[in-house]
Amino acid sequence: MPLRSPYQLNREGVTLDTVGRLISRTALNPFITLPLWLAAAYTNQGSALVAKNLNAERGFKALRTLLILGAFRYVNSFLDAGVTNNWSNDVYDWKKEVVVVTGGSDGIGAHVVKLLAERGIKVAVLDIQDLKYDPPATVSFFKCDLASPDSITSVTATIRSTLGEPTILINNAGVAFGKCILETSERDLNLTFRVNTFAHFYLTQALLPSMVQRNHGMIVTVASLAGFVTAPNMVDYAGSKAAAVAFHEGLSAELATVYKAPKVRTVLVAQGYTRTALFQGFKQGDPFVNYPLYPETVAEEIVKAVLAGRSRTLFLPGVSRYVSMKLRAWTEWAQYGLRKNMAELMKSWHGRQVVQPSEEKGKGVLQASEESRSEGDLAAVMGAFAETPAKPYQQPQ
Repeated sequence: MPLRSPYQLNREGVTLDTVGRLISRTALNPFITLPLWLAAAYTNQGSALVAKNLNAERGFKALRTLLILGAFRYVNSFLDAGVTNNWSNDVYDWKKEVVVVTGGSDGIGAHVVKLLAERGIKVAVLDIQDLKYDPPATVSFFKCDLASPDSITSVTATIRSTLGEPTILINNAGVAFGKCILETSERDLNLTFRVNTFAHFYLTQALLPSMVQRNHGMIVTVASLAGFVTAPNMVDYAGSKAAAVAFHEGLSAELATVYKAPKVRTVLVAQGYTRTALFQGFKQGDPFVNYPLYPETVAEEIVKAVLAGRSRTLFLPGVSRYVSMKLRAWTEWAQYGLRKNMAELMKSWHGRQVVQPSEEKGKGVLQASEESRSEGDLAAVMGAFAETPAKPYQQPQ
């Protein structure tokens, strides 16, 4: 199916983002306001109208304000794009690129895979679940326990031998348990961070060196708005997503400064509540401002970012950017009040649970370890999961 045009109405209907896009493309568009302002300021007819009519004078001042705001917004967007892409351009040959998508069996990931496959792009799906759809010809499925570094190492080696070196990695897989802190077991906590955070590290360690060598590629981090705003009963999930955000930010800086690969792109996706099996029962927000997203909407935005071949940050809904990124600048009472007001979000949550083989393997060890938690033996518990880390990246001389 074709990607939805930015001029089409969202699946979610008329929202604040719809109004915002309309304003940005008209009133805050300097390519519209500048000619109008020049006509009013420098043509005889325009100058005479402003001089004789009070309302016209007020309109002229308002137009000048809109021009300044629009110009600032345009310059800011230009700097965002330039700096985050290290003032460099790159070309993608979609007949040769290989995209790895984790969690691509269903939900957001499945729609990402289908959209890429429709364009003839080779896609490797990594998931512990079997595909919930018939794979197109360019899609290959690899069963992978994303909580296991050994499984990741083995699967990425198989991908290289069958499809070639991956050039784009979309870290999309995620798990959630919807429990408060005191009810979160060590098994829950470990699995949450292994899939939502550690897998990003392991996969990047496996696939990034070839991207660095060629100075070409992309790492997409699908995080969450929870990585910016923490709600009760999802603290472990929010913590893992906040770590994923930090991973993205640090990786972006390292690519330019440590690995000297300024053309390797990074994309961060911070989506709000999305109608997937993972978050069934999550309380839906205001349909106009904090509206629930369809997985197709999120997938389309991810694919658009990938096809553009540019680094960027995606906030969905778009208006959430102005809360999430600026929350730490709020007064403490306002921040605290916001988090308390989010207590109802997970009350009826009953999202999908997927068992990882490595979790079952270590289940007995964890159960015994949890009994020793009261004795302060947390280090021993986490040590039960210690595995040989991936070989560190060696910077070329």
